[in-house]
Amino acid sequence: MLDETLIVTSGSALSVAEVHDVLDQAWIDIRNGRALGHKSVLSLPEDAFWREAGFDTRPGEFAGERLGWKLSCLYGANPDFAGVKVIGANAFNRLLGLRRSRSTYILMEKLTMQPLAIVDATALSAARTGAYASQVLGLCPIKTDAITVFLFGAGPIAEAILASLSDRAARPIARVYLKALRLESARALVASLSTSLPFELIAVEDNRFLVEADFVITATNSDKPVFADDELRRDACLLHLGGDEVPVETLRRVLRQGQVGCDDLATVSRRNSQSLALQFSTTGSSLEALGPHLGILELGKTSNWRLQPGAPLSVTCVGLPVLDLYVVAALFQKYLVQTAV
Repeated sequence: MLDETLIVTSGSALSVAEVHDVLDQAWIDIRNGRALGHKSVLSLPEDAFWREAGFDTRPGEFAGERLGWKLSCLYGANPDFAGVKVIGANAFNRLLGLRRSRSTYILMEKLTMQPLAIVDATALSAARTGAYASQVLGLCPIKTDAITVFLFGAGPIAEAILASLSDRAARPIARVYLKALRLESARALVASLSTSLPFELIAVEDNRFLVEADFVITATNSDKPVFADDELRRDACLLHLGGDEVPVETLRRVLRQGQVGCDDLATVSRRNSQSLALQFSTTGSSLEALGPHLGILELGKTSNWRLQPGAPLSVTCVGLPVLDLYVVAALFQKYLVQTAV
């Protein structure tokens, strides 16, 4: 049983660089069929939460935000290991002094499916999601040498995104504008990280600086789009990691003028919680059915996207389940080395 305390005291925690390295191998194995996984989500109705919890007067405190009250199960296998991640989440937790979500991973030996360890994977989950930032930035056909980033969100995923960009940005980053649902959250994150980052980090309260951004990342719990299409530069590239945060107008424009992509069409489509999938499902179709015909690319198929310089790009990532297996297995193996007698 590897809880947070044991992971830290044993020296087994993975650095950002180690997370990137192990995910490099994960993507190779995903693309050649050596690793696979799936995800199941049980979303519970928000009105039931307020009623059952006895907090009928509190919903106003979460205006513009999804509770995201859900139970998720992510499972996968690679040549050596198999495993299952269980996530429990509710945005209301912050009022109780708890994390919005907690991830528990059961790591197993693949051939016998016998458990090897139960791991607190909360920090690892954020790290593997944040790593999408540097990966997608490497695909962006941005022509400038000093990139400006606009990041929506100030939670653990946003912190992991900043760590990823700091460790492995494909190009130098000049500054990152940070906007959150609550300005105090953005300011707190800037205060805790600004001196340790190789780029300027600036908390903002509105979208005025969005027009400067070469690369826009959404990682919030918002229940509606966090910007309007006319607030973006026409050549801006987007990474979408949250829910329904991107306007339909933006996705349609990028589909016409540039390139739309995701980490996996089937997974994003079946999850059906993000703007890209919802654009199709709300009209009675599906991303999985129409995506291939529209030329929507998948990170799980290839990293050679051959994009035109200056063209807009929009990439939606739901977080592939098998990525968790790789980072947890790497942590477990590091733990064995660190504690060997």
